[in-house]
Amino acid sequence: MTEPVEHTGAAAATTSRTPAGTDRMQAARDHLWGHMTRHSTWEHGPVPVVVRGEGHHIWDADGRRYIDGLSGLFVVQAGHGRVELAERARRQASELAFFPLWSYAHPQAIDLAERLAHHAPGDLNRVFFTTGGGEAVETAWKLAKQFWKLQGRPGKHKVISRAVAYHGTPQGALSITGIPGMKAPFEPLVPGAHKVPNTNLYRAPEHLREDPKAFGRWAADRIEEAILFEGPDTVAAVFLEPVQNSGGCFPPPPGYFERVREICDRHDVLLVSDEVICAFGRIGSMFACDDYGYVPDMITCAKGMTSGYSPIGACLVSDRIFEPFRHGTTTFYHGYTFGGHPVSAAVAMANLDLFERERLNDRVHENAPVFRRTLEKLLDLPIVGDVRGDGYFYGVELVKDATTRETFDDDESERLLRGFLSHALMDAGLYCRADDRGDPVIQLAPPLTCGPAEFDEIEQILRDVLTRAWAQL
Repeated sequence: MTEPVEHTGAAAATTSRTPAGTDRMQAARDHLWGHMTRHSTWEHGPVPVVVRGEGHHIWDADGRRYIDGLSGLFVVQAGHGRVELAERARRQASELAFFPLWSYAHPQAIDLAERLAHHAPGDLNRVFFTTGGGEAVETAWKLAKQFWKLQGRPGKHKVISRAVAYHGTPQGALSITGIPGMKAPFEPLVPGAHKVPNTNLYRAPEHLREDPKAFGRWAADRIEEAILFEGPDTVAAVFLEPVQNSGGCFPPPPGYFERVREICDRHDVLLVSDEVICAFGRIGSMFACDDYGYVPDMITCAKGMTSGYSPIGACLVSDRIFEPFRHGTTTFYHGYTFGGHPVSAAVAMANLDLFERERLNDRVHENAPVFRRTLEKLLDLPIVGDVRGDGYFYGVELVKDATTRETFDDDESERLLRGFLSHALMDAGLYCRADDRGDPVIQLAPPLTCGPAEFDEIEQILRDVLTRAWAQL
C-alpha cells in the first residue's frame, strides 16, 4: 500500500489519502454525496477540499488560503480556530456525552434555555431544541397547528411566507420556502403554504422605489391581503426572516415589521421570526427582531448559536403559545434524538460567553456602516446594480445594464456565476456565494471578528473579479 503523502505548510493537518490509502479526491467522487452539489463538477474537475481554518481564513488541501467571506454558511460568527470552544466540547463529552430531552433534562440544556430566553424579546420564555435550522422551522409550523387546535380553532393550519425566501429542506419547511425550483422535485409538499411579495426594493414597482416607507407599507399589506383571501380562520402563522437571505439580502423597509405585527394581531395570526441566519449578531443584536423593533410569537434559530463548533437549533416560543401545554395530559408529540445535545449546548454557552467577552454584538453595530460604505464603492462598476443588506450580511446584485436594471437571462447567469465567478473568486482568495435563486447576486457574511481592513480586502478582490467578469461579457 502506498504511504499517505503529507501536505506541508498551512494544510499540514491533512493528507492526500484516506486511511484506506485511497486518493482523497477520488474517494470524494466515489463515496461522498455533497449537499446542494452538482456532482458533474466533481466528476470532471477537482473536488474542493477545505482542511483548516484560523480567524477569518480557511485553507484548502493544496495549502491555498482564502478569506472566509461567508462564515462557512452564515455560521462561524466568532471565527475559525477557537480552541476554547473545542476544549469546552471535549470537557462536556467526558462528563455527559449524550442524553435525550425526552421526559428528562440535563444541566446544559437547562442553562442554555434560560440564557436564550433572557436574550429573547417579550415573553418568549420557552425553548424547544433541535439540531438545525430546518428542523426549527418544521417545529414552529407543527407547533402553530397544534396550538390552534388546542384553542378550539382547528381550521387555522395555513402559513404565509415570502417569494424567493428559503426556510429549509424538510417537507414542511420546504413548503414554506418560496423558491419553485427547489420544491419541484419533491412535490406534492405539505399543503397550505402561500406566498406574498418580498421586500426587494431594487425590484419594487417603479412608483414605490423612491419611498421605502410606502414600499414597506405596500409589501406588508400584501400579507393582510393574503390572510383575508385565504380567510383569517384558516391562517395559523406568517413566517418571515428579518433580512431575507435568498434572492440576495432583502432588508425590511422602514415600518414594515411594525405593520406586519399589527396585521397579525388584528387577524389572530402568529408571527414567526425565522432567524436561522440573522440571529447571534449577524445583523447586530443577539436576535435580529430587536434590531427592527418587533416582538414575534416564535423565533427559529440555529447556525451562529455555537459559531458552528457543534450542531444545534432552537424554536423560542411565547408564554401564550406554551400555556396550553402546561396542563393535564397535553403533549407536543415532536422531537429529535439529538435536540439540545449536551455537548452542543455546552459549546453554545461557551460561544455566548465569548460574544460577551469580546463584545461581538457591539462590534457589528459599530462596524456595520463601514462595511456598507466599503461595499457601496462597487456601485461604480457597470455590472453592479445594487448593494443591500444590514449588519454583516450583504448581497451585491449583478446586472447587464445598471441604468435600466436589466438582468441576465438564465444562460447568461449560468455562464457568469458558475462558469466564471465561482472559480474566479476562489482563485482570487475569497470564499463567498454566487447565487441565482432570484436575480444573480454575490452574498457576503464574514465572521463577526472582521473589521475595516478585512472589508477593504474583500472589496478589492470583488472589484478585480467583477471588472474581469464585465470584460468577458
